[in-house]
Parts: sequence; structure tokens; C-alpha cells
Amino acid sequence: MNFISFGSGSSGNCYYICHQGDALLIDAGIGLRSLKRVAYEYNIDLGKARALLVTHDHADHVKSVGSLSAELNIPVYATSSSHQGIESNHFIKKKIAADKKFFIEPLSEFTIGPFAITPIPVPHDSHDCMGYFIRTGDVAFCLLTDIGEVSEATGEFISNATHLVIEANYDPEMLAAGPYPEFLRTRIDSPHGHLSNSDCAQAIISYATPCLKHVWLCHLSQENNHPELARKTVEMLLRAQGIIAGADFKMDVLGRKRPSGIFVLD
Repeated sequence: MNFISFGSGSSGNCYYICHQGDALLIDAGIGLRSLKRVAYEYNIDLGKARALLVTHDHADHVKSVGSLSAELNIPVYATSSSHQGIESNHFIKKKIAADKKFFIEPLSEFTIGPFAITPIPVPHDSHDCMGYFIRTGDVAFCLLTDIGEVSEATGEFISNATHLVIEANYDPEMLAAGPYPEFLRTRIDSPHGHLSNSDCAQAIISYATPCLKHVWLCHLSQENNHPELARKTVEMLLRAQGIIAGADFKMDVLGRKRPSGIFVLD
């Protein structure tokens, strides 16, 4: 299976995974023109996409969902609440066609082509928010973004993952000293906000197993984090518990506005 991040952060989120002749998109928060340009540069055939999975209805994850669904003629999978949120979101100019709306339930596995997909409910201040656990062959891919805290139930999916995309949104000291107003700082730091770098590390420490092969830190804040700070913080906290990123598993940081390049999940 191959994986690429087209963008990860409040400027727009979109991920693509492909297994042989089938692919899935997760979120559509970047412009269709930009998405097609990057796909062309990396020789990615978006026509292989069998479906678009939605995490939640915030604009940085869904602003292009209707136009992308129409362009690729693919269904959009989301919870009923997220579909309602998308329909009422004024940032989304083109809505999802009725025949392209497919409804999912938390923790209810469904299958698209070779992919067995389980939506993982996570706490965030949206109508609903889902992570995804996607299994095909020996690969167990888990994506957890926009998550206020990691519960034991969510941690079980981390424990079963061979490949993990997990949020490392902010550094607490940068957030406290930064330009955000108090209400926004409180929102970000709440159990329905985002994971800090240290929260991210603790989730890996608590739940990762030796089957984990690769970790990607995602959805970094531009104002309250920095890629090297996120990496070093997570690496330091892991090392203190005897876990060596780069030896026990690979670790990369996903860029906010630039594609990650293609990773082979083996």
C-alpha cells in the first residue's frame, strides 16, 4: 500500500492511500486545482479512488468535498451528523450530490474494494469526528487527527496499527505565549480540541506495540508549533521511556502546505 499527504493542517487536509488498482481519499480540505496538480507531479491517478472518507465537517477538511466527489464521480462516506454539517457549512460552495452521500456509523466496519475500514469516534468540537482504521493485507493504517484526547478505546486501534498518522498540533508554551485569544487557547487545549506534542508522545508510549512500523505527526499548528520542535519533543519523551524513533519505527512530520511524497507501507 502507498500513502501520501497532500496537506496536513488548518490550511487544508487531504490524504491518499492506494493498494494496487484501488485507492481511498481521506478529507478534501485543499483546492481541487492544487490536488490535481500535485497528483500529476507524483504520477498519481486520482481516478483510482473508490471513495472519499470524511473525518469531520470543519472547512479545512471538507471545503472541496462536493467538487472533488463530482470531479472523480466517487461517493462520500461520513456520519449523518457530519453530512448535515457539510450541508450547512457556508464555506463549501459545491455540496455533495444526494446519490453520492453514504452514511457510516462509529466502530461499524465496512468494506470498499480491498480496504476494511473502521470509523473511530474521537472527541473534537465538530458535529462528529472520526479517525479511521484501514486494514488491507498485512497493513493496518490508523489515522487520528483533530482529537482532543486519546481514550483507552481509541488506544486499542493504535495498539493494532502497523502505520500511524497522529496529530501533534501544538506546543503548550508556544500556545500560552502566542497571539490567540484566551477562548481559542482554551478550545485548543480542551479535551475536545487538539493533541499537543506531549499528548501525542504519551499516546504512542501508552499504546504502541512492536508491530508499529511508521509514525507520521500530522496537523501541526503554524502559530503554535514547529516541525522540528514537534519531532524533537516526541522523540525526547519516547526515548525517556526506552522507545527510539528511527530504530523501533520510522517517524516523519507531515507538512502543512506541501505534499509529503509517496511512502510505501510494507
